[in-house]
Amino acid sequence: MNFLKWYRSGEPWIWLSALTVAISVFMVAALLILLAVRGFGHFWPGEVVTFNYHGQRLIGELTQVEQVPAQRMREAGVEVDASQELVERRLIKVGNRDQSGLDFQWYLARDMKASTSPADIIVLERREWGNFYGYLRTVKEQGKVVASGGKAWGELQQRLERVNELHKRIRSIETSDIGKINNQLERLRLKQRALELDDALTAEKLQAMDAEKVTLKQHYSVLEAQLGKLYQAIARDQLVAEISDGRQIEIPLQKVVQAYQPNRMNVGQKLLFYFAKVWEFVSDEPREANTEGGIFPAIFGTVMMVLIMSLMVTPFGVIAAVYLREYAKQGAVTRTIRIAVNNLAGVPSIVYGVFGLGFFIYFLGGNIDKLFFPEALPAPTFGTPGLLWASLTLAILTLPVVIVATEEGLARIPQSIREGSLALGATKIETLWRTVLPMASPSIMTGMILAIARAAGEVAPLMLVGVVKLAPALPVDGAFPFLHLDRKFMHLGFHIYDVGFQSPNVEAARPLVFATALLLVLVILVLNCAAIVIRNRLRERYRALEM
Repeated sequence: MNFLKWYRSGEPWIWLSALTVAISVFMVAALLILLAVRGFGHFWPGEVVTFNYHGQRLIGELTQVEQVPAQRMREAGVEVDASQELVERRLIKVGNRDQSGLDFQWYLARDMKASTSPADIIVLERREWGNFYGYLRTVKEQGKVVASGGKAWGELQQRLERVNELHKRIRSIETSDIGKINNQLERLRLKQRALELDDALTAEKLQAMDAEKVTLKQHYSVLEAQLGKLYQAIARDQLVAEISDGRQIEIPLQKVVQAYQPNRMNVGQKLLFYFAKVWEFVSDEPREANTEGGIFPAIFGTVMMVLIMSLMVTPFGVIAAVYLREYAKQGAVTRTIRIAVNNLAGVPSIVYGVFGLGFFIYFLGGNIDKLFFPEALPAPTFGTPGLLWASLTLAILTLPVVIVATEEGLARIPQSIREGSLALGATKIETLWRTVLPMASPSIMTGMILAIARAAGEVAPLMLVGVVKLAPALPVDGAFPFLHLDRKFMHLGFHIYDVGFQSPNVEAARPLVFATALLLVLVILVLNCAAIVIRNRLRERYRALEM
């Protein structure tokens, strides 16, 4: 009897709901922990070992251990004892891809003999060909040995600092100084072409532009000479290292990012190295087919696209909701529109991508080029995928969410508040602007939160309207007009797809998939939390009016 009374009280359903929420929170936490361990664990400097495998000396870093069915190994032609059911094999990152052709190799644990961890093994993180594992022998300057033996390591570190500083100076000249000159030359070319199309190119204007071009080219020549000297200076130093088979390889220091000895590091040094690598991952640009370096352009592109999308979708969504709730006559037509809006929320995102490609890029962007940028044709300006069209496409994709959330917020506001405002002499538009919309602002923010959560994770439509594997420049820079909405951009979701499914080096890319996925979740979380804070403040401000 007591159980029946307890059951009818509804308390079991409360506990069931609480259990469901607890399970959901646990699963989300477990997912984040998995992404963090599998992703950011990649940056920890692992121990490098040497071992003999069938009489061959090998050097590498243990990355994975797995148990494989013995039958599978027998089918592959490997001799396995009949009594064995499972065989342990280990994935070793042997590096030196330019020498062996592969970064990773599987080895049977039973055949790995005499495993040691020599302290003098060095790891070189290179700008090409991945990691290098070996023993440092000498450091050279213009082919002459300047340090060997115990002095070579300190000399190598000093010269690497110099090389990295030269790389920064070269990059600054190439991307900033020379980039600005190229931008100015292109603007002059387009200006001259526009004057030619308008039959307004006079001898005086042509002479003035030619003089400006001469000045710019002289400045370009000066920068080019500086670059030549820097490239000569950066090619000065080399190192000689011995690899596992005993050969000595000469490596130019200009191809090395950093050198370290993981087997000599203590816990504090490893922590410093780890946080430096994590910072590089979130602040640097990618290299080596996106399997090395950082993903800052993808983070920047994702945040920029979401912000522009939010600025576009919110006004249109709010205006549509206000019209449907406050002005439109409630009848068959209005109900049909609401049904259409709800149905649009269920349309596959790739359909929006096709629509954006056809309407925004080919039709709208093509006509914008003909009207405003004829001097640049046949090269497109806005008639090609870019940040603006990607943001507009996702704005349309998320528009139904904002409309529905805003309309529900408007419906919850008591009619008496509207009538009281009108009775005090306010017009309908003043009532909406000063009373109704501020009270509905928490619902508007809820719609924005849902829109941001969906838009930030979309990938399929972006592949058609602006996202690329590697963007040469950010959409924001120091060149006029500073915000370049016509540029293509990188996106965290597409970066995950590209690294996980299009990378030629799958094993090297796998940890970056987990790390990038975690960063995407964190970016969405930060954007949502910012919107939630604003929504809660608005809700507290207008709670007294609702009561």
